[in-house]
Amino acid sequence: MTDHEGDPAFRVLAIKREQQIPESVNPPIATPVPLIHKEAYTDAPLHTEERDEGTSKTIFHAPTVLEDGSFYIDFEDRDRRNPVNFSPARKWAITINACAFTSIVAAAVSSYTMGYSSMTRDLDCTLFQATLGLSVYTLGFAFMPLVTSSFSEEFGRFPFYIVSSFMFVLTEVIIALAPNVQIVIVARAIGGCFGSTGATLVAGTIADIWLPHQRGFPMSLYALAVVASCGLGPMIAGWIEANPSLQWRWIQWIHAVVSGVCSISILLVMRETRSTVILARMARQVRKDTGDGRYRARSEANKPCLMSMIATSCTRPLSLLFTEPIVQSFSLWIGFVWGVLFFLLDSVSSEFKNIYGFGVGETGSVFATIAIGSLLGYLANVYEERLYKKYVHCKGQEARLYMACVASITLPTGMLIFAWTARADIPWIVPLVGLTLFMTSAFVIYQAVFIYLADCYGPYASSALAGQSLCRNILATVFPLCTSRMNGLLTYKWAGTVFALIAAIMIPIPYILFVYGSRIRGCSPVSQKILEIEAEQKNPAELEKS
Repeated sequence: MTDHEGDPAFRVLAIKREQQIPESVNPPIATPVPLIHKEAYTDAPLHTEERDEGTSKTIFHAPTVLEDGSFYIDFEDRDRRNPVNFSPARKWAITINACAFTSIVAAAVSSYTMGYSSMTRDLDCTLFQATLGLSVYTLGFAFMPLVTSSFSEEFGRFPFYIVSSFMFVLTEVIIALAPNVQIVIVARAIGGCFGSTGATLVAGTIADIWLPHQRGFPMSLYALAVVASCGLGPMIAGWIEANPSLQWRWIQWIHAVVSGVCSISILLVMRETRSTVILARMARQVRKDTGDGRYRARSEANKPCLMSMIATSCTRPLSLLFTEPIVQSFSLWIGFVWGVLFFLLDSVSSEFKNIYGFGVGETGSVFATIAIGSLLGYLANVYEERLYKKYVHCKGQEARLYMACVASITLPTGMLIFAWTARADIPWIVPLVGLTLFMTSAFVIYQAVFIYLADCYGPYASSALAGQSLCRNILATVFPLCTSRMNGLLTYKWAGTVFALIAAIMIPIPYILFVYGSRIRGCSPVSQKILEIEAEQKNPAELEKS
């Protein structure tokens, strides 16, 4: 994870040659050209065909550059193999399929909680054991991406989408057929690992195929898929649980069916989008065709071994999490918000059942507030984009934090409304207003954390985001385990009040970063190194122009 996932590792070089070079002649130093099988690239504007032992080959005048005795291969201008040059239809097909898989994985987190009642009865287990299935699922999101991210850099994203989507379907089937709660817990843990592998690749995929100024809407769609599905899942699952002939096993069967359809769609629609992997494959093909080992992709130069990449991807996020104040503060903030969200996912059903006498289907409908709040948060982020474009020239990265500052106040406000109005003498719609306000604020914070850290840490953005993801999902694992005991000791009202007070203590976080963020980064050795890397990346572009 040494580079931001999705940032092109190669700049397109405007070096094109008109002359044709026979295959048998070593290309001159001044005009190196790769040879590629004709079927590998049908869009090449300039080529000549030659016969070599009955095999038709084509010499392509693709951009290359000589460095250290190697010919580095790059994409042509408007090369359709370059993911950023995919057609808009293909880009949206890939984006929608990736976000659909994310939605299914996110819905599986929360819909599971709606089957507690029938599961504890059928499997003769305790509520705590059933809750473990919720917690271990998020552990996969915390740890697996640290390892699998290195494999995606080596082998590409497409294989991981295929494997993770089909294995996720398999775990859903195992849960549906489970004869005891132990198998449910193990299958949920494995499902979290495979689900997280696919879902966490989506942000990188979006960055692969969309240019920076085009990523706003696709990234918002991804965030909406993550958060809103946490509400849509239990809303549907509640009514499945309410049907005596369906209940918890059919919640899993329906998940398996929907996941299976999505897996087939991914197999048919998705393509490899990581440019470094595509160029490495092109370079291997050129070496095979020419027998010349000097042709390489830049990602192959000074490439560390896979174990070294895994070690880096596991340690760098922890290093940033423990040494960078910006990563620390935002990780703690979003981690707390995510923990409270999972606490609510585990407790809202019982709260509305005990206070308002809701049935399981009706309590599932309560989670529609999560989807509504997410949609409102998305609209707030649309306004944030306008503020960013207006003030980025004077505030820099901190222009991403305007709505986050507002959300830091509305978050504890919504939590207090929910905690203090969930009473039998107050209409049920009032606490739902508080819950919607909480979810709107949570969505704004979630989006701000991703975009702000990506802007601040550039080539190390993947590591910074992995660090906050680790913190966020660990807290999401721990909070549900405390739900029953905390509500039993403090009551629903005071448990919610405690969380609201903690959220109020965290209000200064975005304001401090808004005012002092640039100074904090100025004192960071990591930020200084990032500036050096960005300066080095600009130098080749300046040389090309000259």
